[in-house]
Amino acid sequence: MDYIEDINKFIIENFLFGDENNLEKNASLLENGIIDSTGVLELISFLEETYGITIEDDEMVPENLDSMDNINNFLKKKLNN
Repeated sequence: MDYIEDINKFIIENFLFGDENNLEKNASLLENGIIDSTGVLELISFLEETYGITIEDDEMVPENLDSMDNINNFLKKKLNN
């Protein structure tokens, strides 16, 4: 399963305020100023509530959460898809 559409929609609605600026799937959300540390917490909360998962402290790393591709791959592993 692919989660990109859900992730993209959440980011556009909550951090880009509806501005669909053709965000690339592999673009760093932090380096591009799209989200900050508070935004990461909002993203984690969204993922946990939406997919019924718990993201552990050691999983809160850029390799899992810093781009739509990274988030998508993380969810696939976490949900065993």
